[in-house]
Amino acid sequence: MILNPTGFLTIGGASLEYKWLAPQAADAPTIVMLHEGLGSVGLWGDLPEKLQQATGAGIFAYSRAGYGQSSPVTLPRPLDYMQREALDVLPTILDVIGFKRGLLLGHSDGASIATIYAGAHQDHRLNGVVLIAPHFIVEDISVKSIAAIKTTYETTDLKTKLARWHKDVDNAFYGWNGAWLDPAFRDWDISEYLAYIRVPVMVLQGENDQYGTLRQVEIAQEECYCPVDLKIISGAGHSPQREAPEAALDAIEQFAKAALRDDRGLQGRAA
Repeated sequence: MILNPTGFLTIGGASLEYKWLAPQAADAPTIVMLHEGLGSVGLWGDLPEKLQQATGAGIFAYSRAGYGQSSPVTLPRPLDYMQREALDVLPTILDVIGFKRGLLLGHSDGASIATIYAGAHQDHRLNGVVLIAPHFIVEDISVKSIAAIKTTYETTDLKTKLARWHKDVDNAFYGWNGAWLDPAFRDWDISEYLAYIRVPVMVLQGENDQYGTLRQVEIAQEECYCPVDLKIISGAGHSPQREAPEAALDAIEQFAKAALRDDRGLQGRAA
């Protein structure tokens, strides 16, 4: 289908906002961006534009149901909400937008969703996966930080700040926070999907990630049979693409060029 630069897609009865940056060449690949647990199209900032400029690829970002300007979800979310997104929603989105080849790029929850999709689907269109601060298991540090941000949300102006990006900010926050703090969620584990990924993977992790330790990185290295390109970004926390944008963009650009290199090639930034 022909996409407008911004708009909404109706997927499974939900209206999902999206942003589409057209590629610099008709046969260029597409990078599909999957946001974090409190993210949205808008919260990617200018990273979509920078990625498009750096690679020449088309960039497609969307807000999952419950986030941004997309339809709200019924709370509480099911504890397998990331699996449902990867197995039920994302395949439809890729088909609807006419995805032919390219990368999945996910941050936090989005990285977990990308992992599940890549492991569950032997999709010949997929050339690689970029995982920024992924979660494969639930760690103590994750639960502690997510409990702390609940207190912050309820006692400071964080709710007001997030409301800039989400039409129903409580739906977005408690849908994510409630699932992660459910005691049954401690058993959530998607590491089995890693062994079935058949494309190159980049793991981008902030050195000071407050939501996950380097154990997440070790799991990727232990479980993947595919090449794993690891980049630890010094001084960055859970969002290296915001906290160390140049280092993160450089790493993603180099990985994208290698993963997508073929006869058609990719555009690069001027030297």
